[in-house]
Amino acid sequence: MTNSQSGAQPQPFSGMNLAGAVDLEALKHKVDAAAGESGGAPAAGGYVTDVDSSGFESMVRMSATYPILLLMWQSDDNRYFDLAGKLADIVNGLKGQMQLARMDIGSNPQIAQALRMQGAPALYALIGGRPMPILQGMPSDDELAQVRDQILPQLIAAARQSGITGNAPYIGDDSPDSSDSTQGSGGQDASDAGDAGPSGPQIPAGHEEAYGFARNGEYAKAAAAYKKIAESDPHDSVAAREYAKAALLDRNGTSDVRAVRQAAGDDPDSVEAQMDVADIDMIGGHIEDAFSRLLDFLAAGHKQNTDAVRQRLLEYFAIPEAGDDRVRRARARLSALMY
Repeated sequence: MTNSQSGAQPQPFSGMNLAGAVDLEALKHKVDAAAGESGGAPAAGGYVTDVDSSGFESMVRMSATYPILLLMWQSDDNRYFDLAGKLADIVNGLKGQMQLARMDIGSNPQIAQALRMQGAPALYALIGGRPMPILQGMPSDDELAQVRDQILPQLIAAARQSGITGNAPYIGDDSPDSSDSTQGSGGQDASDAGDAGPSGPQIPAGHEEAYGFARNGEYAKAAAAYKKIAESDPHDSVAAREYAKAALLDRNGTSDVRAVRQAAGDDPDSVEAQMDVADIDMIGGHIEDAFSRLLDFLAAGHKQNTDAVRQRLLEYFAIPEAGDDRVRRARARLSALMY
């Protein structure tokens, strides 16, 4: 592509200075946008979300579950509205294979600096916590078509090859059917506890602190807070589920998928290595694979690890919806292996 090399390898974030100067022409467009001449900025929803610097770390972590397309734009500048709308249509058409996250440059200059932005708008892919530049500057129709028809399918395929196969969460009252993922099976992502309503998620009483930790990507703190709630009320299934998901993401939400799988292959008798791979499978939405890996490990003669495997499986069992047939079958097999 003319704006950026789409085949560039992901690079870690760094604190390079943002090039460029104040865009005086943008002032007119900001006034126009505020006046509503273009109908206002396209709203988030579906598989499109808005994120700021406080939620950036959480977004980066979640790119280990599903790929994310990051649009750096100015939400009060009507020159970007058409692009934002077209990208939303493209990503929503992928039905959860990818999420579009939008970040306002003016409100989050430190993120723009970390991404080495040289022009706006800018588009990046986030896969496994690492950014990949796609384009900088306003794309032509041909370039946007290339993003839609070539680049995004290639990114999704690359993510799947790395074990990143989860579905992005759907934002709205009526979520479409989704594939076998942690989000689809558990109702919502660990950062979205409670039931979604017209004005946003309804947080159960007493869950506010734990929810806040999860929303900010502080999964260790979220897990501790949800565990305390679950221990005080064993009937609180929401706390049990959110604890399991927060603990899962804290353990392996940012792990190198290939390294984890390699370690398990190199040491098939290590219960820690096998549980790490099972975590990766759960994060990626391969729930039956996670169950089978740990149950097969016990069946192979590792009876001394029964308690550790049982505890991990009980966490996993809390994540899918109640009555999930996969959980029923796994529980029955676990009981048979224990006695």
